[in-house]
Amino acid sequence: MAFHVQIHSGQCEHGPWARYSWSMHCPFCQNPDTKVIDTRISDDGHSIRRRRECPNCGARFSTLETTMLLVKKRSGNVEQFDRNKVIAGVRKACQGRPIHEDDLKRLGQQVEEDLRARGVAQVPSDEVGKAILRPLKDLDEVAYLRFASVYQNFEDLEDFQHAIDALRDSE
Repeated sequence: MAFHVQIHSGQCEHGPWARYSWSMHCPFCQNPDTKVIDTRISDDGHSIRRRRECPNCGARFSTLETTMLLVKKRSGNVEQFDRNKVIAGVRKACQGRPIHEDDLKRLGQQVEEDLRARGVAQVPSDEVGKAILRPLKDLDEVAYLRFASVYQNFEDLEDFQHAIDALRDSE
């Protein structure tokens, strides 16, 4: 049996895995104290899997611990990062383009990995947009221009021309 535990933490000077002081109740007998018998960090470094045993009833279970990635919006509101929102926004820019759903999912994963690799618990929304633009440019230049035009608030054709020139210069 596995349980998912999401840990909300602030930025830690020692990286995303700060020391936590909390106990895990046994899901079988509700004993407030369990013993960790194995701990493994995931390959991507963003979650910890712990194998636990209850000293009271002897039951064993696993927990998967992850940190929340928060996004600070321009309005000042803070919300949890949602990979599906990233994919939905990029999907609009990709309408009519030869882009597969798997490509969008991969891009969403790349964006989340990029943001988590920064080792902070909260990122500004404009950083999310920048993290989207990098892989989108490699995926499809037309979709990149569409997304950039909204994200960067293009006001006229000159803004588009500057973006097109920058694309050509980067090739």
